[in-house]
Amino acid sequence: MENRYDVVRPYGRSTSATVRLAKRLDTLEGKVVVQLWDRIFKGDIMFAALEAELPKRFPGIRFVSWKEFDNFHGAGEADLLASLPERFKELGVDAVICGSGC
Repeated sequence: MENRYDVVRPYGRSTSATVRLAKRLDTLEGKVVVQLWDRIFKGDIMFAALEAELPKRFPGIRFVSWKEFDNFHGAGEADLLASLPERFKELGVDAVICGSGC
């Protein structure tokens, strides 16, 4: 007598649609880069280092500090995240560096 086993997928079927990613920037030269941080694990130190080093490689780069948005995982997180696309348009943001600690 043979053993018979039913096979099941270890993961469920995808329920989300495929989304086309934004085109990658060719350079950060002259671009506006926003910083987002959840105030976990030394983002303030990392962003300061990036602000010191990236202009050496990408002249004219400008930063919008994480302080502009405060903690994006704090109180009012849903409202803050929903407001980001409009705020990014207002600020002329080209790219985002998101610092999220675990």
